Amino acid sequence: MKYFPLFMNLQQRDCLVVGGGAVAARKTALLMRAGARVTVISPQAHEEIRAWAEQAQLEWQARAFQAGDVRGYRLVIAATDDRALNTRVAEEAEAAGVLVNVVDQPDLCSFIMPSIINRDPVQIAVSTGGASPVLARLLRGRLESTIPAAYGQLARLADEFRQQVQEQVADIECRRQIWEHALQGNVAELVFAGREQEARQEMRALIEQACDGRPHVGEVYLVGAGPGDPDLLTFRALRLMQQADVVVYDRLVSLEVLDMVRRDAERIYAGKARGDHTLAQESINQLLVRLAREGRRVLRLKGGDPFIFGRGGEEIETLMAEGVRFQVVPGITAASGCSSYAGIPLTHRDYAQACVFVTGHLKDGSIDLDWEMLARPRQTVVIYMGLQGVEVLSREMQAHGLPGDTPVALVERGTTRFQKVYTAILANLAEVVQAEQPKPPTLIVIGEVVRLRDRLNWFHPSEPEAGQSPFSRNRSEGNGL
Repeated sequence: MKYFPLFMNLQQRDCLVVGGGAVAARKTALLMRAGARVTVISPQAHEEIRAWAEQAQLEWQARAFQAGDVRGYRLVIAATDDRALNTRVAEEAEAAGVLVNVVDQPDLCSFIMPSIINRDPVQIAVSTGGASPVLARLLRGRLESTIPAAYGQLARLADEFRQQVQEQVADIECRRQIWEHALQGNVAELVFAGREQEARQEMRALIEQACDGRPHVGEVYLVGAGPGDPDLLTFRALRLMQQADVVVYDRLVSLEVLDMVRRDAERIYAGKARGDHTLAQESINQLLVRLAREGRRVLRLKGGDPFIFGRGGEEIETLMAEGVRFQVVPGITAASGCSSYAGIPLTHRDYAQACVFVTGHLKDGSIDLDWEMLARPRQTVVIYMGLQGVEVLSREMQAHGLPGDTPVALVERGTTRFQKVYTAILANLAEVVQAEQPKPPTLIVIGEVVRLRDRLNWFHPSEPEAGQSPFSRNRSEGNGL
């Protein structure tokens, strides 16, 4: 480790910036945000530095750097375009025992400036030891996108209750559990949603439960896992996947997505295939209730979007009736994800002005759809779970007026590297399915927009190894339920 990472208190400390350009202005702004008293020495100054000086936010000395200028400062930043001057500043600071940073010249620095993720009072610093500032900024950008801006508010709320927890909860392990539940559970989620008063009430309830010995009641996260590609998960989905104690997942959740779940979380398989239900829906509903009442954070991970043919509504009806707290995180539904990866826009002003999503079989396994509505021209029809009913589908759509030469696409395992796309026309759809034998999950897209696939086909997945499947499951990897 070439550099020792630390955070320095600069509140009301004197700091010097030598240089007056745009880079000097950026460094000056950082020092001012940290509460430092800043002096800038430079014959000329950037307009921001001039404005700060006019507002008495800093001192600008409009002159050249002179010997002895570094004395009395906590730290010095040299930010000029004159390498000889930067070297002189660094040498004088080193001789005076003052910390010095020379912009873009790590060999002259006694400290370096990291890339900063600021969620005040939470701060995260990223450094490459001066090897690649651009890489540090790229890493910072990735962290910025995954850490909610409200983490600062969460830290302040924790500080607000810290003394109370310490005074009222004597057991150290109990304190740890309170903070884990607060910072990874509903308290945090309420803060992230901007509901800070409710978060305080929830925090007080956690403390009271601990003091009274009452069991903690958990929460259910109903999360859409998308159509298969883990890059399509939302930031919120990833956050909840990493903090869940147990995950109840479906057959359509790809292994790549499942790998994003917290490593030590218990996994319960609740997949369903036509005529083969590992757990009945009613059993799943009650399982979620039981796990939450055990005080656990339960991730209900569903392929696609939980509210689009995902039975999410049925599950939260039970949770609401049983008084179990939950939250819902939408996912990219298969119609959107798979059609996009197949190069098929669902709407296009030259081909389709409407789009309809339907399921290929109803609750009792039948297929009885509003054929007259589905057979209308200038619209796209996307059918979920429709492979078993393609003969009925083809016959009824044509019988209700849709031409037999209407193009059709079948997208198998869309958005993954196992994706396959078969094209047909409505008249020979059943024959193509019989010949190609696509396996579930396969989405069916019907409409003139399918003609655009040849021009817009952009996703070319690599060939998987023989026998590999992202949807294959060892049914015994759950807990035996």
